Amino acid sequence: MKTVLLISLAFYFSCSNSLLNQFNDLKDHESQMKEAIEKVSSGQRPAMEWLISYMPEADLQNLSADYLITNSEYAFKAKNSFKWAKTVPDEIFLNYVLPYASLNERRDDWRKDFFYKFSPLVKDAISAYEAAAILNNEIFELVGVQYSTKRPKADQSPFESIEAGLASCTGLSFLLIDACRSVGIPARFVGTPMWYNDSGNHSWVEIWDGEWHFTGAAEPVENQLNQVWFSDLASKAKIGDTKYGIFAATWNRTELFFPMDWLPGIKKYYAVDVTDRYINQAIIDSGFVAIGIRALNDSGKRESVNVTVIGENNYFFEGVSKNETYDMNDHLTILLPKGKVFTVKSKNDSQTLETENECIITLSVN
Repeated sequence: MKTVLLISLAFYFSCSNSLLNQFNDLKDHESQMKEAIEKVSSGQRPAMEWLISYMPEADLQNLSADYLITNSEYAFKAKNSFKWAKTVPDEIFLNYVLPYASLNERRDDWRKDFFYKFSPLVKDAISAYEAAAILNNEIFELVGVQYSTKRPKADQSPFESIEAGLASCTGLSFLLIDACRSVGIPARFVGTPMWYNDSGNHSWVEIWDGEWHFTGAAEPVENQLNQVWFSDLASKAKIGDTKYGIFAATWNRTELFFPMDWLPGIKKYYAVDVTDRYINQAIIDSGFVAIGIRALNDSGKRESVNVTVIGENNYFFEGVSKNETYDMNDHLTILLPKGKVFTVKSKNDSQTLETENECIITLSVN
């Protein structure tokens, strides 16, 4: 193999010492970890050492050598198959391509299946950026998964989401991350436990192409990254706040644990605070406020209806409200000048408001 990870001797021996300590505790499962290290090629061995050194304890006890070997072989196959993957720095590859999971999701054996399923989609892409945008546009229809609050659970693994056909933003993010990793795109899980206005939490994906870019899973904006419906919400997150901050999952052992709102209080998976990357993404003139618009039926479910907004000085806006296939906090949103009066209309309802503070206007479908 031409591509060999260059890991310093000091780091290598540090990993080895860590492995020995873990092996003393593992006993019955020690042979599986040793087999995984011994059976991979020499070029993959330092990476396998690293992976096992940083694995969660439950994975050390439960994952087989065959699982880890397949994961490694196809991670390196992707590294050597795609032009963008060949130049990924070792540290990024180890942390955001090689790992078989992001947080606590079920450990699926997805690596080989996803490599062959998604490689044809990106074979003509010229960059990780372009390839990630293609995957976000195409894979969810391909595997038959859409957003829904009726999904079986929040933290579904990729195969659980495919089986259900439904997933939360968390499950959708796990799926997109693993799809990206399967073709050598560094990807990581990002989210906030709560938006600044207490309207809910959200999860999304960052991919690396020389720098980190972000996108909502199953929320593509044509072929563009860094274009999301929640940019205003994210711009008001709080650095260093474990409730209102924004965090990225990492396999490095940092001083922070990822705050999983679906498992509150669990401190097992590591994170980095990336809030500062988002607080300046959306700069809104202080003379405007964000107004969200939704249309609810008699069952309290969102429906897509045509909406118009009219105001003084011949102001006119036309759009379509969002239905239940969109994130629960993703509404038709417009910026309106403060202190003005506007009328929001649909076929069956009409409401008038004076814009003082951001709010959500609810129209009746019936």
